[in-house]
Amino acid sequence: MRHAPDDAVAALCAAGIHPLLARLFAARGLADPTEAEMDLGQLLPPDQLKNIDQAAQRLIKAITQGERILVVADYDADGATACAVAIRGLRRFGAKADFLVPDRFRFGYGLTTALVEHALKTLAHARPDLIITVDNGISSIEGVRLAKENGIDVLVTDHHLPGPVLPDTLIVNPNLVDCPFPSKHLAGVGVMFYLLLALRRHLRDLDPSGPAHDLRLDDLLPIVALGTVADVVRLDANNRRLVSQGLQRLRRGTSFPGLNALFSVSGIDPARATPSALGFSIGPRLNAAGRLDDMTVGIQCLLEDQPEAALRLAQTLDQLNRERRAIEAGAQEAALAQAEDMIASQSDPAQGMFSLALFRADWHPGIVGLIAGRLKERFYRPAIVFALDPQNPEQLKGSGRSIPGVHLRDILERIDTLHPGLIAAFGGHAMAAGLTIRAADFPRFKTLFEATTSDFADPSDLRQLLTLDGPLEPDFLRLDVADLIEQQIWGQGFPAPIFSNDFIVHRSRRLKEKHLKLELSLAAQAGAASARLDAIWFNAPQDLPPRARLAYRLATNEWQGLRQVQLEIVSAL
Repeated sequence: MRHAPDDAVAALCAAGIHPLLARLFAARGLADPTEAEMDLGQLLPPDQLKNIDQAAQRLIKAITQGERILVVADYDADGATACAVAIRGLRRFGAKADFLVPDRFRFGYGLTTALVEHALKTLAHARPDLIITVDNGISSIEGVRLAKENGIDVLVTDHHLPGPVLPDTLIVNPNLVDCPFPSKHLAGVGVMFYLLLALRRHLRDLDPSGPAHDLRLDDLLPIVALGTVADVVRLDANNRRLVSQGLQRLRRGTSFPGLNALFSVSGIDPARATPSALGFSIGPRLNAAGRLDDMTVGIQCLLEDQPEAALRLAQTLDQLNRERRAIEAGAQEAALAQAEDMIASQSDPAQGMFSLALFRADWHPGIVGLIAGRLKERFYRPAIVFALDPQNPEQLKGSGRSIPGVHLRDILERIDTLHPGLIAAFGGHAMAAGLTIRAADFPRFKTLFEATTSDFADPSDLRQLLTLDGPLEPDFLRLDVADLIEQQIWGQGFPAPIFSNDFIVHRSRRLKEKHLKLELSLAAQAGAASARLDAIWFNAPQDLPPRARLAYRLATNEWQGLRQVQLEIVSAL
């Protein structure tokens, strides 16, 4: 049960925050009312980001001297949005900017030497003078070296954790050891947005009445919001402001045609955009391009200004997402069965298993991260899933997901330190990481991953806990309160509230043999004329008795033009 300190609740209420929100915010560690303010003026200033002034000056040089800039993006939603923000922003300043996103199956992650060689060959007629990496580059030591050897400057913008050796170039990354920027959780798109803010400030200083004086960047915030939510970074106060401001513009209908088209193919009204919509509907459609094909189409969708063309690109992404779901469904079933067999075959089942490492030759390399995520959710332990490297069948490409308290990148770094050469390459952060190993080394890696994870994790870390916000007062079971909650910025590190109350179950019926459609009333109001409440329990593992204590989210449902409160059941307690 979350605890909301009385003094924090009182301070938030005194600042005019709704009493229920004050309790929810305080229970999530928010005590300063300014942290609940979502206006642009509360954003952290860019100047605390290490090297950002030098980076802005380097961009000014590129713009004034007409240099060609090549943005090298990652192939996920954060990379795609960061690239779109970079291209849209830089071109507004008059830069000659274009982009290149690596095919994950040919070039792998980041600014690799293979990607640099590809760029030198294919862009010989328009050779870049400056490469800007977005959402990657912090581990691209050899790629940076090769680019510089060929006379191309490199500016790295990234947010991933740095390794012991850094690329020999200019780097903007809030996670540099000596970077004083207070928010360490900016997504790659957030870092790029901040660089544009710094660039505009420097141009205004150079010419206060110049074109940069009235140049807007705030319309880029819907794209920033999408990348921030889709990358599942911690939503600290600064990230919540970025997301809030982006959602406000989406809801007003003032976003770009590509984003609006993605909402259209998702069947969601942008006027009701939420972090959940970005994370579970829009983000996966954008990610599908990088998983199955080439993220170029995703970036083009975000850059397209013609509604008809944007819709065609969004429809392509939607179709790729359908294909991704079909591929994932088969692989997920096989992976779950393989994991269950692994756990059942342990020589000492009482000892438990701390990790999962799986491989099958027919798994698609673009969806191994999704499968790792499903395994992590189902078995609640770190999981890494491998597929054959399409460019080198003697290698495996792996993607891992972890749980709170078990730092996945640190585990891989320990293995790499104690067993040099086993891991060909790796990178990532606490909750997600990617790596490459030799196919012949999979059994050895699997054994070492389990042993090392058991050193990093306590058995209590593997107990999945349901954290509740306590009961919801009857007066708050209203549509306006549900809307109020829905309008807030919830997500990683600032989870949406889950309440718990005792209910009388008046009606219960199965939908599609797996969901429960319910009609409930509060047990505390039994005997009174208590209101009946609609509820839904997706994938309900059990039926309910006439009276039950339930954990739930307060949500809304719209049917035939009628909006009403709906409880989304999470668990029976």
